Amino acid sequence: MREVAFITQNKEKWLNFEQAIFHRRFKDPDELATLYIHIINDLSYAQTYYPKSRVIAYLNQLAAKAFQSIYRTRRQDTNRLLYFFRTEVPLTVYQHRRYFAYAFTLFFIFVAIGVVSAAHDDTFVRLILGDGYVNMTLDNIKNGDPVAVYKSGSNWGSFIGITLNNIYVSMRAFVYGIFGGLGTGWILLQNGIMLGAFQYMFHAEGVLWESVRGIWIHGAMEIFSIVVTGAAGFILGAGILFPKTYSRKTSFKMAFKDGIRILLSTIPFFIAAGFLEGFVTRYAGVMPDMAALIIILGTLGFISYYYLIYPFIIHRKTVNSL
Repeated sequence: MREVAFITQNKEKWLNFEQAIFHRRFKDPDELATLYIHIINDLSYAQTYYPKSRVIAYLNQLAAKAFQSIYRTRRQDTNRLLYFFRTEVPLTVYQHRRYFAYAFTLFFIFVAIGVVSAAHDDTFVRLILGDGYVNMTLDNIKNGDPVAVYKSGSNWGSFIGITLNNIYVSMRAFVYGIFGGLGTGWILLQNGIMLGAFQYMFHAEGVLWESVRGIWIHGAMEIFSIVVTGAAGFILGAGILFPKTYSRKTSFKMAFKDGIRILLSTIPFFIAAGFLEGFVTRYAGVMPDMAALIIILGTLGFISYYYLIYPFIIHRKTVNSL
């Protein structure tokens, strides 16, 4: 069958499905599941016979939205918050997984730029971090405590201040996505280059491990969460730039809801990172290396699992439940 004939034959069915999904015009979950199966069959057919067709992206989007609707109507959990973190967020992440790939790829590139620039220009670190901060850090290194800056202030004061600042940065990363994703890219650029230059400074002074042991106790979840909100910002930008078959207003609303869902999911991780920075990082200097390593790998492993692995597990369970 020619692609045009395939689209003509199924167009009305797809539009009905779209109405059912986005306006919840279906009688019960079984009806929705039946519609979903038809869409999956059409998607498989299109992927086989029209692999370069734009209709594949359209059907993929419909199927992804169906995941959330089916789970929402069939869920057993009475705890709305639990359902949000266990199901809604993972399905949203899976639906927009390519934007997570974009965010992490760009961030790693920006970190590399920071490292390379600092390695080839002695003034670069001071340009990025400022003379005052660099001089203070160098003095701390000479005094045998490279991450002494994290010992300043009270435990609770540091915890609250750092947590609020991280949430503020994450909100900017998301909201700036309204500029077609460019604003979000700028936030990732700033943080990536700063991180790369910062870590190279410790490497150049021969205290890289001491800095890693201190900074990444809280930094694993903190930095990871900022990149996640960057992905949310890219989702928002894509919703404005690429409305596909929807009106730009409808596409923006859909992207905003998905992005804000991902943004909200990072708040517990920012709180945990702030707690670690306020109450644990300050003791990194006297902490056994193994204890620091367990905390770093444990926090990084947990947040990586939640955003990079768990969404695929929930997606598979959704498909198998149909």
